[in-house]
Amino acid sequence: MKTSELPVAVIGGGYAGMAAAVELTRAGRRVHVLEAGPVLGGRARRVDVAGPDGQPLALDNGQHLLVGAYRELLRLMQLVGIDESTVAARTLLDLDMRDGAEQTFRLACPRLPAPLHSAVALLRAAGLSWGERLAAVRAMNTAKRLGWRLTQDTAVLAWLQAQGQSGQLIRCLWEPLTLAALNTPVATASAQVLLNVLRDSLAADRAASDFLVPRADLSTLFPDAAGRYVTANGGQVGLGQMVKQLDQAEDGWYTDRSDARYSAVVLALPPHRLDMLTSTHPAVVQAVAATEGWAYQPIYTVYLGFPAGTRLPKPMLGLVGTTTQWLFDRSIWCGQDGIVAAIISAEGDHQHLGQDALVERVIGEALRACPALPRPIWHKVIAEKRATFACTPGLARPANATQDASLVLAGDYTAGDYPATIEGAVRSGVEAANLLVISY
Repeated sequence: MKTSELPVAVIGGGYAGMAAAVELTRAGRRVHVLEAGPVLGGRARRVDVAGPDGQPLALDNGQHLLVGAYRELLRLMQLVGIDESTVAARTLLDLDMRDGAEQTFRLACPRLPAPLHSAVALLRAAGLSWGERLAAVRAMNTAKRLGWRLTQDTAVLAWLQAQGQSGQLIRCLWEPLTLAALNTPVATASAQVLLNVLRDSLAADRAASDFLVPRADLSTLFPDAAGRYVTANGGQVGLGQMVKQLDQAEDGWYTDRSDARYSAVVLALPPHRLDMLTSTHPAVVQAVAATEGWAYQPIYTVYLGFPAGTRLPKPMLGLVGTTTQWLFDRSIWCGQDGIVAAIISAEGDHQHLGQDALVERVIGEALRACPALPRPIWHKVIAEKRATFACTPGLARPANATQDASLVLAGDYTAGDYPATIEGAVRSGVEAANLLVISY
């Protein structure tokens, strides 16, 4: 068999890998996906646990919030047969921030055409003085006037202070947005990457700023359907297939998993897993070296199980001045009665707490924000300690292409406008696939 007739290997079945697999399949290529874990999704996947009643409960390894600007993800979901309305609840942007039981800030986008929707939202924001509201609008206008490009990248906090943003604005608006999008503290996060996100969400068409809260687990949201699409079109999806060796011979690429040969490879592993590969091939060595020494940021999700019928005052609440940053009512979004997800993004002193102490802190913060809540009867902590790369100013991220045209990289860490998000991963996967379609 000619090398060009061999299948393409996609090593890693997360969002980037499955996006690449779908695009390659759509282009007529035969694809073999090799995923080390028991489910597809990578760092955005389903986790099956025993719930408060002892029955199986499908959670996620981290609660994710999508936005309408995730156009590539939405396109691929449609391609593989996923109806957005069945797996996600689309709502207008509504940030309701609590300091204790008091609402300290609220930003809600009205159903108006762009750019009025974001300007009116900022001018009507509760919890700000008129001066602070105008300062927020000025910051957005300044970024727009600059074409959303900084001459030199800097930290988000430094850029905001240069724009005259008050402590209240930073604490209640910009810091929550930065943590949610970049998973990096404002003092060290890239202002340029934050501007990229704002350009495509708050500053784009009105629907781009919509919230899309998953109704289904993250594997069901896209990766599982993507796997079915690949297999229905002649490809293969293998779970429990951890690749530790990757090299190239005259008759194609090969791994330690089987005797199969591949015409090309999409390396869709997270950056901190690249060095698990043993290889002397220059392109693989180069890929591993590209992220050597990177710093990473965690995401902790503390699931709390309350008595049946328990509800939060709103489906999603933000907390300020606390370890917990967001509370999501999964009974409203996912039909999981009494289950609340508490989210802690980025680094902090919570990383040094034992699990019991962390749970007690989160419970205390949830009860102070929502005094009517009873104490939970169950909890589950899921910690992704290297959930994302630290999205710092001027970080040099590797391109999808390598020095060998038959090996491409895919992942939320590759060079691009977005931080480590689901959309960033999907865009990278699509770009990697397109490179191979052109070459092979």
